[in-house]
Amino acid sequence: MATYCLRLALSCRKISAVVVRAGTDSIVAMADSMEPEFLPQYRANENRMPRCKSFWDAKVASKVGDNLGSRLSGISVSHVEVDADEEASRPLHYRRNVAPFFDSLQRRGIRVHGLQCSPPETATTTTTTVNREKFES
Repeated sequence: MATYCLRLALSCRKISAVVVRAGTDSIVAMADSMEPEFLPQYRANENRMPRCKSFWDAKVASKVGDNLGSRLSGISVSHVEVDADEEASRPLHYRRNVAPFFDSLQRRGIRVHGLQCSPPETATTTTTTVNREKFES
């Protein structure tokens, strides 16, 4: 069975999630907050005065998770692994908004495991459990 790693890229403007096959780093599925369904809200925040600090929130993160979950279900991927240390090291304001992303993946039937997802030549097999409390504290 193939191992899939979930990689999140977060900024104040967007959230992007990419699932890659471990060992080959080929992209299996991806979703981000710059897809057409999110553009009206993005443009509204972009043209707003005074400008807001972040263009995405927990609701957008949840919808991105739903999109990614449906795409993964469509190609029969039932579990992904995430670097728990990287997720725990994120600033608090990102962790609060990312927790609904993981919840929506789990609602879609995608299990999220915490594994050190390293480049293929230095891959490790240390498994830790990703707790929702880590993302909310």
